[in-house]
Amino acid sequence: MKQDSDLRNNLKSIRTRLGMSQQDLANIANVTRQTISGVESGLYAPSVAITLRLAKALGCQVEDLFWLERDLPEIEAVLAKPVPNGQQLRVSMARVGGQWIAYPLIGKDAFRQDMIPADGESTSQTGTNKVRVRLLDDNLDTLHNTVVIAGCAPVISLWARATERWHPQLRVQYNFANSMAALHSLCRGEAHIAGMHLYDPETGEYNTPFVRDVLAGREAVLITLGVWEEGLLLKSGNPMGIRTVSDLVALRATIVNREIGSGSRMLLEQTLQKEQIPFDAVQGFDNILKSHQDVAQAVVRGVADVGMSTASVATAFGLGFIPLHQSRYDLVILKEYLEEAPVQQLLSTLGHRMVHSQFEILGGYDISKIGEVVATV
Repeated sequence: MKQDSDLRNNLKSIRTRLGMSQQDLANIANVTRQTISGVESGLYAPSVAITLRLAKALGCQVEDLFWLERDLPEIEAVLAKPVPNGQQLRVSMARVGGQWIAYPLIGKDAFRQDMIPADGESTSQTGTNKVRVRLLDDNLDTLHNTVVIAGCAPVISLWARATERWHPQLRVQYNFANSMAALHSLCRGEAHIAGMHLYDPETGEYNTPFVRDVLAGREAVLITLGVWEEGLLLKSGNPMGIRTVSDLVALRATIVNREIGSGSRMLLEQTLQKEQIPFDAVQGFDNILKSHQDVAQAVVRGVADVGMSTASVATAFGLGFIPLHQSRYDLVILKEYLEEAPVQQLLSTLGHRMVHSQFEILGGYDISKIGEVVATV
């Protein structure tokens, strides 16, 4: 029988992985070698009986060998960040605020520790910030059940994985962004939730003044994830004897800094200003890294003597830590997203013991008020 144009198989890859020749498989399945060759080349569609014999001979399910190539859907989506015009992209997808958002998987955005699987690929650019995306699977239900969080707290990924265990149909997409970048991403409709840890010394408030300013009248709630200790990361044992930020200048220590908009950089600047230390007096102040992990790795490798991060990151990398401030890390959610089922499922797990235990064993977090609404704007 001539092969159906929509029928696909991976008979050859499974056969060769098992170290079988075409003749070996033909003998076990009681068919001719020409049959095996015809199936593998796509010239012959096997009968049900032959299909079952092949699956049995290879020790797998029929569905592992054969499938129908369906016409996969294409949808128009808004790009979450600009990319070179015409470049074909791997993208991750989610529906936010009634529209599809495509997150380009380029450079560091393509990885956490391992490479992130794509939901689709762009087929054409339909405007300055829009693309047509061909999905790689008929997975619209998964995309509809995706919650997007922008933020910089490493514990967000712990929370996300624990939540997905409780709700297997839910997917949590964590896009790394510093506090201000996360807030702007929320404002642009690219995320359901923004995580942030910014302190306003004029009002003595955490996060709320910045949210009120950026959202400019849009209604949102702030739910606390926890209070974390921020301060100076340094080599284990503190060989330079650093105790305060003043020592950075006195001991000519080299620091690595974070980018503008990050809570760690803002804390460093506020602390230096309080001590009346000019920014340019600190060696390495303009050496910029873009994540807590990068800062820690720079200290571990000896690229810098000191970096700004959190107690939990110091513990994870086996570094010393000098606390400077306790910062509240809040989740900012537009009120229009609060009633969406995936968002509700995610937030409901903030009270689960599984989530609490992940935070507690990490250290450096006070989660006594986790899940509390701390402000509305």
